[in-house]
Amino acid sequence: MNKSIRNRTLTGTALALAVSTVLTACGGDGASSSSSDAKVKDTASATPATTVTDPLVATFDGGLYILDGESLKLTRTIELPGFNRVNPAGDDDHVIVSTDSGFRVLDAADQTLTDIEYPGAKPGHVVRHAGKTVLFTDGTGQVNVFDPADLGTGEKPQGRTYTTAEAHHGVAIELANGELLTTIGDEEKRTGALVLDENGEEIARNEDCPGVHGEAAAEGEAIAVGCEDGVLLYKDGEFTKVDAPDDYGRIGNQAGSDASPVLLGDYKTDPDAELERPTRVSLIDTEKAKLRLVDLGTSYSFRSLARGPHGEALVLGTDGAIHVIDPVSGKVTEKIPAVGAWQEPLDWQQPRPTLFVRDHTAYVSEPSTRSLHAIDLESGEKVTSVTLPKGTNELSGVVAGH
Repeated sequence: MNKSIRNRTLTGTALALAVSTVLTACGGDGASSSSSDAKVKDTASATPATTVTDPLVATFDGGLYILDGESLKLTRTIELPGFNRVNPAGDDDHVIVSTDSGFRVLDAADQTLTDIEYPGAKPGHVVRHAGKTVLFTDGTGQVNVFDPADLGTGEKPQGRTYTTAEAHHGVAIELANGELLTTIGDEEKRTGALVLDENGEEIARNEDCPGVHGEAAAEGEAIAVGCEDGVLLYKDGEFTKVDAPDDYGRIGNQAGSDASPVLLGDYKTDPDAELERPTRVSLIDTEKAKLRLVDLGTSYSFRSLARGPHGEALVLGTDGAIHVIDPVSGKVTEKIPAVGAWQEPLDWQQPRPTLFVRDHTAYVSEPSTRSLHAIDLESGEKVTSVTLPKGTNELSGVVAGH
């Protein structure tokens, strides 16, 4: 039985994309900064008895946990030294792992690290959009684009590649028409974005976006990248700058939804803070090119932003609740209890509660208690909770259907 049929049989329902392009939200300008050699040791049985249903993958200090997405049962532990990051690869089976040496592909359903690698220093953002997955390697400026369906062959997908003029902490996304949007910058500063057509020719550029960071896609394929003074939108072949209400109003992490023209972003106003703990988030209307701020009354972190199945904006606050925001009215419509109160650590690589949304379920980690919770977004009820051997850091899983 091939994998696509196998997964349809296992899941019984098609997975819906809760976040159009996810982002790999970064807390700093480096995506991976440990010097450990990535030697893998599988601590589970030599051969997994079965494949995992809708697998989740959580990182801990020294490895990866693979869990069943329905029961949250820990099915496998893989030792992988270093600071590792995880993101959906874009199909029903795989997760991209950012390691010290580059991007590696994990077959989460079969619970094994594959031989598919994209080597390079400082692997950064992983973006899924319009049936393509895009990897950006900060240390080299290399962009790799591939169809995630090709991962099922077991061979490294053949796809589009591009290298930016200067290596920098950047991001790229390919649109449905084959256009490739990528950031502009170098090791010292980042200034904006450019767009290449399907033949690699530059067709648009805008450098009015200081400190460009992160991306998201909204309904109608409006693409936004964050700036230190607002956001830069790209839609229908043109760039539009949306200014922040403050001289320094940094939006660095965003979450989009195919069900809403409004993007969710963070919002910081202190350029000199060692760590600003903001209480306001931004809502960017990509149709009207307008930005509004919503005060949550609690702080949050870069791993707190997500979108629900109906386009609702979700923010995991340090008060322990998931704040549900109507993106049209900008009002907080519900606060769903999730974890205990917490504080964001100064070091962005240190664990903190993390929100990952898939279909109608919010998965929330609670490192201080070594817990992981599954919450039904429709009812607000906590469906399942488990305690893991170690507290986790990043949390992700398989997500297809975009």
